[in-house]
Amino acid sequence: MSGNPYRFGPTRGELWFWLWASADGFGLMGVALYLRGVPEGPAIAAVVGLASVVFGYLGGRSVKRLIRREHP
Repeated sequence: MSGNPYRFGPTRGELWFWLWASADGFGLMGVALYLRGVPEGPAIAAVVGLASVVFGYLGGRSVKRLIRREHP
């Protein structure tokens, strides 16, 4: 099989978009925690835990693919 194995993956521009979107998400989460305070009980898992997992995965995947040049 010849050609680019990543031809169906996200483009370089899309990876940069997701990297900035995840950075903005972390920033907005930080602002929300600063303005509203740290939630107590199960809300901490929803606000901080889930947001950290989603934005961390998106940002980490984008950085990895940009460094390894895994894009069409």
